[in-house]
This record gives sequence, C-alpha cells and structure tokens, in this order.
Amino acid sequence: MKLSQFNFNLTAEQIAKYPANFRDESRLMVLHKDTGEIEHKVFKDIINYCDEGDVFVFNDTKVFPARLSGNKEKTGAEIEVFLLRELNREQRLWDVLVDPARKIRIGNKLYFGENDSLVAEVIDNTTSRGRTLRFLYDGTYEEFKQTLYSMGEIPVPKWIRPHAEEIDTERFQTIFASKEGAVASPAAGLHFSRELFKRMEIKGVDWTNITLHMGLGHFRTVDVEDLSKHKMDSEQVYISEESTKMINNAKAKGKRVFAVGITVARAVETPVTTKNEISPFEGWTNKFIFPPYQFVIPTALVTNFHMPLSTMLMSAAAFGGYENVMKAYKVALNEGYKFGTYGDAMLII
Repeated sequence: MKLSQFNFNLTAEQIAKYPANFRDESRLMVLHKDTGEIEHKVFKDIINYCDEGDVFVFNDTKVFPARLSGNKEKTGAEIEVFLLRELNREQRLWDVLVDPARKIRIGNKLYFGENDSLVAEVIDNTTSRGRTLRFLYDGTYEEFKQTLYSMGEIPVPKWIRPHAEEIDTERFQTIFASKEGAVASPAAGLHFSRELFKRMEIKGVDWTNITLHMGLGHFRTVDVEDLSKHKMDSEQVYISEESTKMINNAKAKGKRVFAVGITVARAVETPVTTKNEISPFEGWTNKFIFPPYQFVIPTALVTNFHMPLSTMLMSAAAFGGYENVMKAYKVALNEGYKFGTYGDAMLII
C-alpha cells in the first residue's frame, strides 16, 4: 500500500491535551471488522465484549523521564537531550538525541541541573541527531540513576504539549507499568483502571503481560510512499513462557485474545511458530505491520486513534481492514473523538 492512503485532516483541537478525568471513562468506538458496524460506548463497557477464559495481553513497559534540558560548555547555549537507552551501565554510556544537533560535536561537554551538577561528554555521532554520551559522575550507579532521572521530565510528545506537567507523572504510565525502558507510553493500556481489572477478574477474564520497550521510532515519520520499503527501528521485546502458555491455551479453546495496543500486536506476531502458536521470546523486533496482513495471534485489538500517516494507524488498518478503519476514523472525526496518546480508544473485534 501507499503512504498517501493513510492521510487525513486532523486539527490541533482534535488531539487530546489531557487524559479523561477517570482512566476508564474515555470514549470507546467498537468496530466489528466482519460487518463494518460501529458502536459508540464508554471505555469501561469493554467488559461486555469479553467472556470467561478470554485473555488480554498488556505491555508492562514503564516510561522513564527521558527529556533533559541543559547547556553547552563555553557558549552556555541551551540544548535538549532525549535519552533513548542505556548502552553501558559501568561506563554511564547512553544513546541520545540532541537538539539543536548541528552545534553538538564529539568532545563537547554538556551541563545539566542547578549548578551544573551533572556533566556529560559527547563521545560519538550515531545519526544526524543521535549522539553517544558518557556521563561523568562520582557515586554509585543507583545515585547516578536517581540524579539523572530527577533532572529529566516525562517525554510527553510535543504535539500534545510543549512540556510535561504534574498530572503526566501518573497518567502517562499504565497502572501495571513495571519494566523500565520506554520513551513513549503504550496508550491503549492507559484506559485500564483498577476497578475495570476487578470486573474482569469477577467475570473470569484472564490477562498476561509482555514487554516491548517503545523507542522514539514509534513516532518516526514514514518518508517513503511505498510502505514495503519502510524500515522500523528495532525495539526490545520480552515474552515469557508463562504468557505464551496462557495465550496458546486460550486460542486452542477458541477464546478471544485481545492485544492491548499496537506494540502488543507487533510483539506477539514476532515469534509465531509454524503451528500458528506463540513461543517465548527475548530479543529485538522491527516488525512493521501494514495491510494486507493476516494476524495469527490476536483476535481482538484495543488501540487509540492515531496520527495521520503513522505506522500505528497502518497496523490498526491491517487488523480491522483498510476500508473499515479509514471509515471509522472519518466517523470519529465527525463525532468529536479525541486523538493521540491521551485520546479515546477503539476496540476492533
């Protein structure tokens, strides 16, 4: 398919700037992929679309405060550093993006915090904006990590708001986030509340967690018209044996498997066996799912309303059918649904 087939007009007003007052009270559009029928619900109504023995698969990655503001040595010029991932714990090496990149060269020192209490040296160029930094810090690893994170802010995308606010510390994380390593939030999981989990438990619905640490590539723009030529950035994935057993058993019994978010759909479709089962996995995936694609593991998808031309929209269209999903997006725009990480949700069944 072509990139231009996933374009639509989205105004700034249609992007949610803040989350709903209660996690499970955002709006929910239900799209029946076989008929194209659309229903308008509230998110907590999702309980009515699952039965005993069905399995929800969540991404338990945890977002860390990845955005740092600092100054360049000598000139004092303001810079922004976006932490991507830790490369070497002992040497305090990190893979980062810098802005503005053109003035930040190998050998430069960057200063962070009040009184410039944290210093980093640029030791390598990785991409046009990418750099490798070595943080110069005397102290234990735990003290360094605490210092680094105390200076960072939650990386709320700038198309939502220029800076993170207090509300984001809690609401930009899922309530089950436990494995630190993401710079973007698995948005579909944000809608699940403790009360909803309790209702799922009472109904006999099962759930399990996998981990996919979302990198910035999640939001990287696709710059080729022919989607088969687009390369996704690799992201780290962990799927336990316990999770695979639960998923495979549910499928064998004809139960539904709900992928909560595009990250989960991509992760569980990565280690599929010739028997159409999922196997345990620890490694990296750069799987890019776009139409036409036949899903093997998930039979239902929970996802937010995504940005035009985004890989997440393409994956949703692969699951629900291109015509169905694009029509549903048109309805969503007309009905005032909110888009983006803090926006409303869609259930495709």
